[in-house]
Amino acid sequence: MDHHHYLLSVVIGILFGTFSRFILLRTDFRQYPSYPQGRIIHLSIGFIAAFIGAVSIPAVLESDWTAVTFLGLAATQFREVRNMERESLTNIDQQELVKRGTSFIEGMAQAFESRNYLVMFTALVTTLCCVYKIWLGIIAGIIMLIIVKKNMTGKPISSIAEVTEGKIHFEGPNLYVSDIHIKNVGLESIRQLIAERAVGVVITPKTESAALTLAYLGQRQAMLHHVANILGAYIDKGEPDLIPLSKRKMEDGRIGLFLMPEETDFHQVKTVIENVPILDSAIRLPREADKGK
Repeated sequence: MDHHHYLLSVVIGILFGTFSRFILLRTDFRQYPSYPQGRIIHLSIGFIAAFIGAVSIPAVLESDWTAVTFLGLAATQFREVRNMERESLTNIDQQELVKRGTSFIEGMAQAFESRNYLVMFTALVTTLCCVYKIWLGIIAGIIMLIIVKKNMTGKPISSIAEVTEGKIHFEGPNLYVSDIHIKNVGLESIRQLIAERAVGVVITPKTESAALTLAYLGQRQAMLHHVANILGAYIDKGEPDLIPLSKRKMEDGRIGLFLMPEETDFHQVKTVIENVPILDSAIRLPREADKGK
């Protein structure tokens, strides 16, 4: 086959692959990856992933197995992306007033690694189709971009639970959100501040699987972090009584959240919590285990 045709196919594959990484790269309320340094790093790695995926097709068609082996070794290096993100996020988390938690950090690190593989696959499919017909490759690239767009985010909390407002109240020194005990607060001045500014949230799981997912501490810490990161946190270092907490009602699996956001409007708090993504490490499917009984 004409080398110019191969070159055009590879270029189109790289363009679609790199653009898919651009679609997947989004600096949102979490302010990560940072702009512009973080974006430059991830776009550069995305370009390399697209290049690997695109070049692999001509290498296979020309029976250049040495090149294929080299490309396979290069692909394994994307595992280092996860380590890089884990290390960076862990260092950043040490300075957070309301921490992300190790589970949330691991989930983000896995997402950055998996997206590079998705970019590689986009470039590979596009180039493969372009080798036969250029117009077919462009159509395949557009279809892959649509698939990439749909796979940007997972399911939110609203898909497995209902979020309602919980009444903040004290029984002596004991702080409650509705009927869920949160903690003991000794100082009267702190109790008065909590009564004035705190927001209580009750999260009710819709299914048995959802109850176990919400019981996972990493998932609950992610919810606390999202609220603090988006709506602010009315706390400072050295004030443990004001740090947001979550507690589980053992009888029915409901989760009570004690929050101290800067923005105390419950509608905003509810919107944030409903859109918190479900962590992969938090997903529990006890009904699947029942099938083996």
